[in-house]
Amino acid sequence: MAKKPKLDFKNLADYRKALGLNQSDFWKKFGVTQSGGSRYESGRDLPKSVAALLWLADGGKVSEKDLAAAIKAASK
Repeated sequence: MAKKPKLDFKNLADYRKALGLNQSDFWKKFGVTQSGGSRYESGRDLPKSVAALLWLADGGKVSEKDLAAAIKAASK
C-alpha cells in the first residue's frame, strides 16, 4: 500500500501528483477551476477557505461525498 503524501501548502503540485490526480480532477473537489488550481500550485496565495477544505479533507475530517454536496449546495 502506498504511503499517503503529506499535505504541503508550499508544494501543492507535488501533493496532488502524489495522489495521482490531474489538476482538473483534484481542484474540482474543492470548488476550484483547473486554471485557479494551476495558479495556486505556481505560488499564488491560497484562499483560507480552500486551504481549510484541503486540510479537512487531508485529515479525513470531511469525505469527498461531503465536499461534493457542499460545492453543489454553494452553487445554488
